[in-house]
Amino acid sequence: MIRSRLVRDLIHAEWMPLLGITVFFIVALSLIAPAFLTEYNLFVMLRILSVTGIFAMSQMIVIAVGQMNLAVGAIGGLVAILFGGMMEVYGIPVPLAVLAGMAVGIATGWLNGAIIAYSGINGFVVTLAMLSIYTGLNYGITESIPFYHMPQALLDWYDGKVGPIPNIVAIPIVSAIMVSLFFSRTRPGRYVLATGGNPAAAALSGISIQGSVILAHTVSGALAAFAGMVAVARLGTAEPTIGVDWLLPSFAAPVIGGAILSGGHVSVMGTMIAVVLIVLLENGLLLARTDPYYVQFFLGMLILAAVVFNRWRAVKAEKTAAPVAQEAAP
Repeated sequence: MIRSRLVRDLIHAEWMPLLGITVFFIVALSLIAPAFLTEYNLFVMLRILSVTGIFAMSQMIVIAVGQMNLAVGAIGGLVAILFGGMMEVYGIPVPLAVLAGMAVGIATGWLNGAIIAYSGINGFVVTLAMLSIYTGLNYGITESIPFYHMPQALLDWYDGKVGPIPNIVAIPIVSAIMVSLFFSRTRPGRYVLATGGNPAAAALSGISIQGSVILAHTVSGALAAFAGMVAVARLGTAEPTIGVDWLLPSFAAPVIGGAILSGGHVSVMGTMIAVVLIVLLENGLLLARTDPYYVQFFLGMLILAAVVFNRWRAVKAEKTAAPVAQEAAP
């Protein structure tokens, strides 16, 4: 009974169609491009996924509260160069540099959330301004010059693998599990979703709207910082340009994965599957020797299709619920 119920729930999961599309892409690419299934290509894709998956989670958490964080990439970039600079210039050990980078990410995320919560200014405007501030600090500190000399221990750790699977892929998986538990098993996580779903009802229930907004942005900042440090390990250098191209994919993955932009509903599994789909898209275009600039075009098309599909699903659900509500009315 339990097994049949589990199978039924999986079949009807909202992310199942997306998983089917992703599997189709994998099969199609393996048939079209023989190089797709090579150990080297799989290794490269999983390394890219290790960064994309983390900053997608960073954006998803803010979407859950009904806002957006345009400064995700700027936070990741700022932490990346501070992380690299601490190790190269001051010789700080990797673990201490990681802790310092996480502290910066938490602080910047908290600052974003606090300004939004206590000023009442729209999160779009605040994070747009903070994007400029953090990016300005980034380029001011580095003068656009990367930190090249990263500790060998960091590079060896990132390059470690089991077959074609890099060790680093465990990080986005663990991050996804922790975020999923945050939303499903903790009271603050449920408060974040309730705030995004219906702020007025959440306030009447005694939930602190300001606290939920600050928490969402703080966790988002921590994840963006983590993504920035993983990006440094991936590239082998702390470059000021880290995070510049994160904004669109950070929105694309949660939206394609089923998140509602107005807040209240996100899908961790859907977001991670969407990350895989985005990486497959980029890799497939590369193997097909397509102009890389078309990646943005196809990514935009995916976002548009996902938004239209989510809207259609919401309208269909409303029409289905209307007759039931009328029958239940006295």
